Amino acid sequence: MSQFRFELKGRDGAARTGLIHTPRGQIRTPAFMPVGTAGTVKALYPDQVHAAGADIILGNTYHLMLRPGAEEIAALGGLHRFANWPHPILTDSGGFQVMSLTKLRKMTEEGVTFSSHLDGSRHLLTPERSIEIQCLLGSDIQMVLDECTPFPATEDQARKSMELSMRWAKRSRAAFEAQPHRKEGQALFGIVQGSTYEHLRAQSAAGLLEIGFDGYAIGGLAVGEGQVEMLRVLDFTVPLLPQDRPRYLMGVGTPDDIVEAVRRGIDMFDCVMPTRNGRHGLAFTRRGRVNLRNARHAADPRPLDPESSCPAARDYSRAYLHHLIKSGEILGSMLVSWINVAYYEELMTGIRSAIAEGRFEAFVEQFKADQASGDIAPFDGGK
Repeated sequence: MSQFRFELKGRDGAARTGLIHTPRGQIRTPAFMPVGTAGTVKALYPDQVHAAGADIILGNTYHLMLRPGAEEIAALGGLHRFANWPHPILTDSGGFQVMSLTKLRKMTEEGVTFSSHLDGSRHLLTPERSIEIQCLLGSDIQMVLDECTPFPATEDQARKSMELSMRWAKRSRAAFEAQPHRKEGQALFGIVQGSTYEHLRAQSAAGLLEIGFDGYAIGGLAVGEGQVEMLRVLDFTVPLLPQDRPRYLMGVGTPDDIVEAVRRGIDMFDCVMPTRNGRHGLAFTRRGRVNLRNARHAADPRPLDPESSCPAARDYSRAYLHHLIKSGEILGSMLVSWINVAYYEELMTGIRSAIAEGRFEAFVEQFKADQASGDIAPFDGGK
């Protein structure tokens, strides 16, 4: 039996909960993967990330290939040892970052030639090189190289982009099978493209299933189309994917995006939102977002959320968090990032339990009511 497999544990409507088995441990699904771009979830210790509830993190092929380099990381024992994270890691292909550097790259059938944003050095990223880098890093789940279709795109643009991604997916699969650095139990995911066009998404999914992958991602969303359109695409795309493989919605997103995508059968998520916002003083809580820069918190001795599992949300006053953020203190970024990652992982724990117990719709209703309620009233000085 392969060391990588997906075990479906329960359903509630289209929502599902399960376990992804990997050689480095199990991933409880639905799962949120904190983004560890350069081998670090910004402003957090690895132990904090795991203790918050994360079973897996995401590493970025583009950034790691440029600094310190895939071969250098391999010589140091691989990304898990390098980053002191012994649990599962998913790496993206590097394609999204390369494609987003519009002025610095040139795309051909072979791959993408681009200039490093660090020093201007020229590199060629092909499907084969992307897989080689990911195998050198030692990631447990690897992604095919694809073109992330920009939004908006005409039907013709979306079709050509999807067809190129399909050819690259086939090359990625062949490279993965032939890669001498590949270890037993490592998995490769295909990525469904096709922009917002139903027939193109269907062609993409069918082609990927014919090639055969260990899991299937949905790409090209959360790129400006808005939640309503994103959910419409999920409504017709998710049913095209096999029941016995994990389904990963790339780059998503807000807590509400995650809940709605789970509602439609998605199993895996990643987003920089918790840590990026945390570094700027925006906290995610059960009652919605809280901007700790606001003056209303300056003299508030109350914690951000006394019911949170995160010590940073329970044990520090809003006044102190406000002070740290306004003063530009590093500790402020650390504490609010911790609060946010913990909140996201608490949300996933609640989602998994609700699905397993057949009360997911009630959970969603309560989640939305809590989010809509807003933050607690400003502190009145104890009057």
